[in-house]
Amino acid sequence: MAHPTQDAQRRISRSLAAGMLGFALLSAVGTAGPAAAVGTPQSPTPVTTFVYPAAVGADAADVYYPETGNRLPVVLLQQGANVDKSHYEGFARTVAAFGFVVVVPNHVRSVFGMPGLWATSDQGLTTVAWSKAENTRADSPLAGRLDPASFALLGHSFGGAAGVATVQGQCAPPFCFGLPPGAVKPAELKAAAFFGTNNAPPGGGPVAPVNNTVPVALIQGDADGVAAPAAAQATYEALLGKPKALVKAAGVNHYGITNVQNPAGAAPDPAGQTVGQTDSIRTAARWSALFLKAALGDVFAQSYVRHWGDAADNAVTVQQAH
Repeated sequence: MAHPTQDAQRRISRSLAAGMLGFALLSAVGTAGPAAAVGTPQSPTPVTTFVYPAAVGADAADVYYPETGNRLPVVLLQQGANVDKSHYEGFARTVAAFGFVVVVPNHVRSVFGMPGLWATSDQGLTTVAWSKAENTRADSPLAGRLDPASFALLGHSFGGAAGVATVQGQCAPPFCFGLPPGAVKPAELKAAAFFGTNNAPPGGGPVAPVNNTVPVALIQGDADGVAAPAAAQATYEALLGKPKALVKAAGVNHYGITNVQNPAGAAPDPAGQTVGQTDSIRTAARWSALFLKAALGDVFAQSYVRHWGDAADNAVTVQQAH
């Protein structure tokens, strides 16, 4: 009897993994009707998701959520510098399809006299307070469906760097001003996943230890021309808390997470992508969502992230420590 080659075994493994992942995704929130335009970043899964506008503190925000499911963890997605919240629709919808409520605010403020969209490390506090109120608001589409005690962070670029400060309880410029140490970290925070993010000092130099008190994943495009992959590697090594992961996405640049390349208003990435935008969004969202679910105790997600997801996914290479 002929035995399959290693390549054939790998293809079989990937096929089984895709089927299992699709089943887990549907099981996470219940089976729903097909999305309106399968194959686009705005509807990349067979799970129906919705969005509505909200005021989260002083910020206008978009709130993405799956059609079904209860006790949904709440996730704050912090934007890259001057990247409007609308550019994260595809990514936010994909994460929401895994069974999360994803809050994407436009956080308007000035940094050293420059007004713009700049995330801060204390936004998690505002988002947790919003989720507790929203869960009891009678006319909310999410009334009674939220789990405010299960809170997580996502972030892109500057927003991810603000999140790195949050997981350490740090309040320091340019991400935070005037709060005492530890005051920025919500007690409800369980995990974080950041895209195109590092903690390297401007101009280079060694990365300071990152005293993260929750699991952290760094999702890094290996074609990123803004946030250097080497800086993400150094930041991963500097993370003191475990579990931690560095997910290297092949052919992806700094804007592989947004609906379009080089969104208007943001500093462009001179490097191009060698993969399609829909594919890069799906890869980043899949690993972000499953890392968060693993941290929240989901058994399938733990198995995927820690044991076999890397081998089954040609789009990434994963380093991790537990």
